[in-house]
Amino acid sequence: MIVHVIDGTYELFRHFYGQRRFNKGNDKPYGAVAGVLHSVLEMLETGATHVGVATDHVIESFRNELWPDYKTGEGIERTLQSQFLPLEEALAAMGVAVWPMVELEADDGLASAAWLASEDPRVEKVCIWANDKDLSQCVRGDRVVQIIRKGMEVRNAEGVRAKFGVEPALIPDFLALVGDAQDGYPGIPGIGKSTAAALLNRHGPIESFPEGVLGHQRERALLFKRLATLRTDAPLFADVNEIEWHGPTAAFAEWPKRMADERIQARADKAAAASSAT
Repeated sequence: MIVHVIDGTYELFRHFYGQRRFNKGNDKPYGAVAGVLHSVLEMLETGATHVGVATDHVIESFRNELWPDYKTGEGIERTLQSQFLPLEEALAAMGVAVWPMVELEADDGLASAAWLASEDPRVEKVCIWANDKDLSQCVRGDRVVQIIRKGMEVRNAEGVRAKFGVEPALIPDFLALVGDAQDGYPGIPGIGKSTAAALLNRHGPIESFPEGVLGHQRERALLFKRLATLRTDAPLFADVNEIEWHGPTAAFAEWPKRMADERIQARADKAAAASSAT
C-alpha cells in the first residue's frame, strides 16, 4: 500500500489565497475548507486508499518557549483562521483521518505519521504532501518521499541532496546554520547555503564540528537545530489500516450545504463506491 500524509494547514492557506485571485476579497466562510476537501477527494479518486491530514489546531507549539521569535498565529486573517476548526471537523466527517496538533506542529504530525507508516512492512511508499523545507529530513531513499505542490515535484533522497547539498538526515543541521525565515529563526551570521553544505559534508552534524568552527555561535546553532528537528513520537495510530478511507460518515450530510458546495457529497459518494469496488 501507499500512504499519503497531507499538510492540512498549508492546503488551507493554499486554497484560501488561491480563491482570492478570483473572489476579489469576497471570501466564502468555508471556501478554503471546501477546496481542501476537493483536493483530498481528487487523491482518493485517483487511487489513494490510506490518507491522513495533520493540522495546526493552534499555530504556537513548544518551540515558541525555546525561541521567542518563532512563528505565531499573529497576522493570520480572521476569515482564514476561522476555517481552521471547521477543516478538522469536515475532514473527520468525510471519513478522513485528521490529526489536530496542539503542543506539536502539523509538520511534527506528518513526520510522526511518516515514521509510523514506514516502519510497517506492508507499506510500499509514504508520500508527504507538504512544501516545508524541514520535512525533507523525513525523506528516505525512494520509500519516503516529499511531494512539492508547486510543479508536483516528487522529492526523494537524491532530490533532497540536489536541492540542499546534504543528506536528508542533515536537513535540521542545514536549516540551523542557514536559518528559516518562515519559522522565524535567523541561522548563523556569515553562513550561507553553500558554506553550510560544505561544513556538514566535511564534519557531519553540528555536534561533530571541531571546536572553533562555530565559536561562540555553537550553542545557538544547536538551539536552532532543535527548532528544525521534527518530532516523530506523536502516537497518531497503532496500525496503518486505521487511516484507510471507507467513505464519508453520516455526519458529512450537513457539510455540503454548510460549505455552499452541494456537488461535494456526490463526489465523495462516487469515490467511496469506486473504493469499495476495488
